[in-house]
Amino acid sequence: MTAKAVRPVVSLENATKTYGGIAALAEANFELYPGEIHALVGENGAGKSTLCKLIAGVIAPSDGLLRVDGETVTFLAPKDASARGISMVYQETSLVPQLTVAQNIVLGRERAFNSVRKVRNAARQVLQRLNFKVDPSQLAGSLSAAKRQMVEIARSVLNEARVIILDEPTAALTPEETDHLFDLMKSLQRSGVAMIFISHALEEALSHADRISVLRNGRMMVTGPATDFDRSSLIRHMIGEDLNERGPAPAAAGAARSVVPVLRVENIRMGSIVNNMSFSIFPGEVTGIAGLIGSGRSEVAKVIMGHTKRNFGGGRIWLDGREVRYAIPAEAVADGIAYVSEDRKLDGFFDTLSVTENVGLGWLAKFGRRTLLAPFGRMHQVAREWEQRLSIRGIAANQPVLHLSGGNQQKVVIAKSLVQQPRLVIFDEPTRGVDVGAIAEIRQIIRSIAESGAGVILISSYLPEILDLSDRILVAKSGTIAAEFSRAEATAEKILHAAVH
Repeated sequence: MTAKAVRPVVSLENATKTYGGIAALAEANFELYPGEIHALVGENGAGKSTLCKLIAGVIAPSDGLLRVDGETVTFLAPKDASARGISMVYQETSLVPQLTVAQNIVLGRERAFNSVRKVRNAARQVLQRLNFKVDPSQLAGSLSAAKRQMVEIARSVLNEARVIILDEPTAALTPEETDHLFDLMKSLQRSGVAMIFISHALEEALSHADRISVLRNGRMMVTGPATDFDRSSLIRHMIGEDLNERGPAPAAAGAARSVVPVLRVENIRMGSIVNNMSFSIFPGEVTGIAGLIGSGRSEVAKVIMGHTKRNFGGGRIWLDGREVRYAIPAEAVADGIAYVSEDRKLDGFFDTLSVTENVGLGWLAKFGRRTLLAPFGRMHQVAREWEQRLSIRGIAANQPVLHLSGGNQQKVVIAKSLVQQPRLVIFDEPTRGVDVGAIAEIRQIIRSIAESGAGVILISSYLPEILDLSDRILVAKSGTIAAEFSRAEATAEKILHAAVH
């Protein structure tokens, strides 16, 4: 980090933000200096995103002061922060899906008369500079979660921001892309750009930040040089106890395999992404599917659900020994298949509805079908039971899911699926953007589903999660299954070798 300037580029003094009389952030003091990489860590709901949104002009503080270059400012909208050189890259991307990548990158910087060629060339240059392999002419709505994140970062760099706020920037990136992102951050730092990044991967904060601030229950607990902390001390500040005091997640059961698989797919083909993929899923097992982004993992799950159509003659699928071909996901839900999407905001929940309404609609999709009148009383009763079972916590009753923390949003998506009493559950990146405490809870949920006798598919880019939870591990590469390992023989080195070579 460069030597500290006399004054910070951005500071908060006793900043408070309340919703319905409850503080999401309480009397927080924070300083960011030019050329500093500052990590914010804490459990979901700790106030990290609230603090960043105050700086980015998304929300206004209920009390306290915001200063930029020592001057007290009031931002009425994000454009006010942008005018002062502050840019925020959100975990849940804010791209316009109907526009191209190039149009999204220059959005807000357009001229009165725009040349399509010049816009595309400007976007191509910044993407090449960042070594992001994204086609500028592609529609943003067709991009994977990882590539949407790349476009968001490219837009901030093109805007020449002095302060860049990154909310879970590596959650959807491969290890290679993550290394490149941090190299880019170091390059921006050398040019004087200050950065705040929120991360639940504590190792990232320890390895790449100059300073770390820890929030808990809306309050700033501690700020200091990254060298003053280790993983254990960060967790103690975050949750007020050692993580192992909560009890470890149950170990994989490794139960005897059923003779008949709950799911069997054979030679599935979908476009050029899924190429003759075959595997079986057994009841009572967690089957992990590892592989790089673009290896066909999520795409084959969507084919199974009827979300995406396979090629004509593109393979066969059997559920409990009966061949199936779903035209729409509702048919798969009716047959007992649940899918927890990797993008919870896009297709995981209804953001303006409450927890009870979201979970209740999940129950209604399976058990309220073909009824003349929707059984709303039963629907809400079951939803409240699952809300309690998964300890879904909000600031106030009937709070829209949009305003919940990331971990609680993810538990809403899981409850919305489990309330359907599925025979097979597909988890796609279930702990992405979730804090260490909620990760342990979600992993316990996944294990308990398998122990109840259901089949579980776990798609994850995080190898420790695959190794910890899976009874059997499949490795996807170039749209096919390149290797299979038992729990006993699997190692990170073997999985990476199979995924790359």
